[in-house]
Amino acid sequence: MTADTAEIAAPAAPPHSNRLQWRILIGFVTGLVAGLLAYTFARDAAWVDTLVTYVTGPIGQVFLRLLFMLVIPLLFSALVVGIADMGEIRKLKAVGIRTLVYTVVVSSISVAVALACVNVLRPGGGVDPAAAQDLLDQGRENAGAIVQAGAEAKTGVEALLSIVPNNVVAAMSQNDILAVMFFALFFGIGLLVVETRRTAVLKDAIEGVFEVAMKLIGFVIQLAPIAIFCFMFNLSAQFGWDLLFKLAAFVGVVLLALGLQMFGVFSLLLKFIAKKSPVAFFRETREASLMAFSTASSNATLPTALRIAQTELKLPPQISRFVLTIGATANQNGSAMFEGVTVLFLAQFFGVDLGLGDQLFVMFLCILAGIGTAGVPGGTLPVIALILAGVGVPPEGIGLILGVDRFLDMCRTTVNVVGDLVAATVISAKSGDVAPPELAGT
Repeated sequence: MTADTAEIAAPAAPPHSNRLQWRILIGFVTGLVAGLLAYTFARDAAWVDTLVTYVTGPIGQVFLRLLFMLVIPLLFSALVVGIADMGEIRKLKAVGIRTLVYTVVVSSISVAVALACVNVLRPGGGVDPAAAQDLLDQGRENAGAIVQAGAEAKTGVEALLSIVPNNVVAAMSQNDILAVMFFALFFGIGLLVVETRRTAVLKDAIEGVFEVAMKLIGFVIQLAPIAIFCFMFNLSAQFGWDLLFKLAAFVGVVLLALGLQMFGVFSLLLKFIAKKSPVAFFRETREASLMAFSTASSNATLPTALRIAQTELKLPPQISRFVLTIGATANQNGSAMFEGVTVLFLAQFFGVDLGLGDQLFVMFLCILAGIGTAGVPGGTLPVIALILAGVGVPPEGIGLILGVDRFLDMCRTTVNVVGDLVAATVISAKSGDVAPPELAGT
C-alpha cells in the first residue's frame, strides 16, 4: 500500500460511533448502579446469584465468544498484510531498516514504561482475595478451553519451541496467539519476498478476510452496551464500591503512562536524536493531535498527519509518507501501552500473580500486537481479550474497562499518531534531506 493509496483509503470514523459510545456509556452506568444496589441491599439474596448464573453471565459470555471467534482471523490477516505492505523496504533500504529498528525499540520502551507504572502503583491490588478468587474460578469455568490452554503455561526451552507451531490449524483452534502471530509474520515475509501475479491475488484475498473480520466485529460491537451492562452488574454486585475506586485508579495509571511516553520519551527522542525542539514539534503537530483525539482512529488521521509532516514539519515527503503509512499500522505505542496496563491491572484485580517471565511474555505480545492492531476505534479490545485468556485472567474482566475505553481510546490514539510523526522526524533527521532517487515519483 503506497502513501497515496493510504491517503485515499484511510477510513473515516464510523458514522454511528458517537451514538454507540453513548449507548455503551448508558449500559456501563446502569449496570454499575444496578450492581451496586444489589451489593448494598441484596448482597446474599438468592435471586442475584440466579440472575448472574442464568441471565447476565451467559449474555456476557456470548459476547466474548463472538470476539474470540473473530480475533484469530483478524490478527492473522492484519499481521500478514502489515508485513506484506512493507515491500517498499527493499527500495528504501536504510530508511526501511531504520523504521523497523525504531519501531521495535520505541515500542519496547513504551510497554516497559506502562508495565513499570502498573507494578509501582498497583491500581488493581487490594481487592478482597476471596471475592476475586470466586470470580476468577467462575471466569475459568465459563471461558472453558480458552483459559485452560492459557493456564497450562510452558516454561524454558519448551516455551521457546512452542512459539513455532508444528500445526498452525491446531494453534488457531487452541487460541495459541503467539504461535499464530509467528506464523502470520512468517507468512507475511513470504508474501513480501515473492512477487507474482498469484501472490498479489492471495494478498488481496487476505485483505478481504481482514475487511470481513472488521465488519463482523463491528456487528458484534453493536451488542457491547448489553454485554457491558451484564459485565458491570456481575462485577459491581460482587465487588461493590471498591470497584469504583479501582476503576478510577486504572484510568489514572493509563493517563500517567501515556503522558510519560508523550512528553517524556518522545521529547527526549526529538531533542537528542532529531535535534528538534519538542515545544515547536508539539505546536506544529497540534492539528493532527486534535484529529486523532476526536476520531480515535490512526487510519482516519493519516491524511492529516501526511499533510502536517510536509507543510509544518518540512520533512522529506518520500520518507515521511513511507514512515507514516507503515506507522499507522505497525507503530502504535499508545495501543501497546494500553494493552499492557490493562492486562496487568486485571491480573492484579483478580489476584493472578504474573511473574517476570509472564510479564515479559505480555510485553512481547503487546509489541507484536502493535503490528496487528486495527487503527480504528476499539481496535485493541479483541487483542486484550485474547491476551487475558493466554495468561489465565478471566476474559470477562474486560467489561471493567469498556465503559471508560472510549476516552482512553482517544488518548492512546493521540499518542499513536504523535508517535508516528516523531518517528518520521527522527528517521528523516538520520536519513538526510534527500530522499532516495528510486522514490522520487512516489
